[in-house]
Amino acid sequence: MTKTNTKKLAVASVFCAVAVVGSLFSFPVFGSKCAPVQHMVNILCAVLLGPWYGLGTAFCASLIRNLLGLGSLLAFPGSMFGALVCGAVYCRTKHVFATLLGEVFGTAVLGGLCAYPVAVLCMGQSAAGLAFYAYIVPFLISTAGGAMISAVLIYSLKETGILHTMQASLS
Repeated sequence: MTKTNTKKLAVASVFCAVAVVGSLFSFPVFGSKCAPVQHMVNILCAVLLGPWYGLGTAFCASLIRNLLGLGSLLAFPGSMFGALVCGAVYCRTKHVFATLLGEVFGTAVLGGLCAYPVAVLCMGQSAAGLAFYAYIVPFLISTAGGAMISAVLIYSLKETGILHTMQASLS
């Protein structure tokens, strides 16, 4: 049990590092920094580690990104909702495509809606100049890119049989 938890924690740490380094490859869309690598990491965590490790990895990556000045406070709702939803979907269904949709829905819709109060209350943005749904589109662009990257990676790993081996070694 301890050995498995140590393996999962080590893999989660590597994913966190990949998400932080991957945030260097972000691009601005409507005032939001889009980091598709974070969403790829969310989906990989969901498939390999589960929803709680995915949520923890997303939180740690967002925190480190903010401490290093590589992200904004919007990284928290933008990554954590997607990680939790896609992790829960994969845990329940074991279908990769449903997991990809869970990431997109969790990040774009739930994360996008929750980014509004964060932007208004914590970042000092004007509520009058910011539509309630203003972050849904940038989060959708970011998460769709990350979902496509992870889909190619996961389906490639699945075809070669490596995905099952990785999942077995972590369970």
